[in-house]
Amino acid sequence: MVCQTIKAGKDCAFMTKSGCAFNGGTCHPTVEQCEGCTRIVTSDAGNYCMMYPNPAGKWAVGGCASATHKKSVKVEAVKVNPLKASKRSQKA
Repeated sequence: MVCQTIKAGKDCAFMTKSGCAFNGGTCHPTVEQCEGCTRIVTSDAGNYCMMYPNPAGKWAVGGCASATHKKSVKVEAVKVNPLKASKRSQKA
């Protein structure tokens, strides 16, 4: 449904016919770690996340998976067989 409280006009999964069903009846404002994200909606009451009603909770458990301003770099350790590596170095 479309939000009628904080993010007026935006689609919200917590909005019901009887009002906002999230804890406390409204979304929580963004936290410092959210600065620079493109998913922030600015309203008269402040900045709010379009994806999560409680951004502080997402950052408390290790980070927001939907953050557009944070690039996650995955470094995969490549297993090298020492026997094959030594044979390759002898050929060169």
